[in-house]
Amino acid sequence: MSEPSVMLCTVYRCSKEREMYIYVNRLEGLERIPEELLRHTGTLSEILTLKLHPERRLARAKAAEVLHAIEQKGYYLQLPPDKQPIHFTMGE
Repeated sequence: MSEPSVMLCTVYRCSKEREMYIYVNRLEGLERIPEELLRHTGTLSEILTLKLHPERRLARAKAAEVLHAIEQKGYYLQLPPDKQPIHFTMGE
């Protein structure tokens, strides 16, 4: 499956961790986010919807990587700068 060149993306703020955000495809919403990850995020607050394309400039991530993660996993998790990556899979 080829990745979209433009995606309408929604960004959610996570209540349990300062500066933690989840990016998802606006059309899918939160349906592909693993339950285990949702338990770690706390309450999610929608903060932004944007047209995301590979050339778009983002503050802490490369747009192409965000698009790829959303296409492959259903979400992109942006952690605070001082945190290590967290890996979640469906069914965990």
